[in-house]
Amino acid sequence: MGRAPLRVGLLGYGIAGRVFHAPLVAATPGLRLDAVVTRDPERRAQVNAEHPDARVLDDADQLWQAADTVDLVVVATPNRQHVPMARAAVAAGLPVVVDKPLAPTAAEGRALVAEAAAAGVPLTVFQNRRWDGDFLTVRRLVEAGELGRVARFESRFERWRPAIKPGWRESAAPGEAGGALFDLGAHLVDQAVRLFGPVQRVYAEVDRRRPGAEVDDDAFVALTHAGGVRSHLWMSAVTAQLGPRFRVLGDRAAYTSYGLDPQEAALRDGGRPGTPGWGEVDPDRYGGLGADGELRSVPTEAGRYQDFYAQLADALREGAPLPVDPAESVGVVELIELAHQAAAQGVTLPVPPLS
Repeated sequence: MGRAPLRVGLLGYGIAGRVFHAPLVAATPGLRLDAVVTRDPERRAQVNAEHPDARVLDDADQLWQAADTVDLVVVATPNRQHVPMARAAVAAGLPVVVDKPLAPTAAEGRALVAEAAAAGVPLTVFQNRRWDGDFLTVRRLVEAGELGRVARFESRFERWRPAIKPGWRESAAPGEAGGALFDLGAHLVDQAVRLFGPVQRVYAEVDRRRPGAEVDDDAFVALTHAGGVRSHLWMSAVTAQLGPRFRVLGDRAAYTSYGLDPQEAALRDGGRPGTPGWGEVDPDRYGGLGADGELRSVPTEAGRYQDFYAQLADALREGAPLPVDPAESVGVVELIELAHQAAAQGVTLPVPPLS
């Protein structure tokens, strides 16, 4: 007989919980969505319809009081609750996944990581866009030397959402960690550091373009990596014509691709990993490699969000490495904080040495 699946308790059933975590957990062998915490009547009905075998709980205290009924907790709450909910999971001795960003401040993130380490409780962060197909393709090309020595990495996560939507993501309260830089930048900064390593200097332009906006909705961040690569990152809600998703310039060739990875849209539409064509893009959306006049189409790797939870299951069962080292996510928050400071002061700031 096979081992019983690891029982997962999910905190929150908004976009993160419902679109990403619940379906990915349900699709992962060795995991079972056992409980969902949400008080909202509409979301409770959605859980019952979409995951009828899962218990629905009113609040997290019910989960902590019955901590022996789950083996893993996923924190998919609004950002302000990431740290307190993760700390409660650690106190209950439960391995925990925290959605990005890990914390509103690097100091809170470092303290949380230290607390989990001291308790011997596994803690990881859902940096799912490490498994975007276009990012996997860029990483493969860079590591294979197809571009030669990379000078500049350009990455854009742009949208056209000129109307302000109500909700915590548009709140200026510091604890909410709202705005484009925390929301989209948490992905773009993480990807840049994964590709090109430690950052020495940060420059940024952070703006509120929409009338009445309380948080940044248009930002540019320039990272100078220790290896000499410069990463130029754009994130925006007010881009009526979208630029390339990736443009990577090397001394041998360049690579350019357009459009977002299809997995989020597929999950929103009810798609699931394991179905035919999952994570794939049409050939007419493949990126181009080479120089102008000598471009060749490069097949985009299939995206694999499901790998996050598959690796996590292996980590908890077999002692394999966690899918994301939480210290790396603390570093991402630190760079986002520095970007906000650099933009406010109109200067380029050095990254402090690790203590």
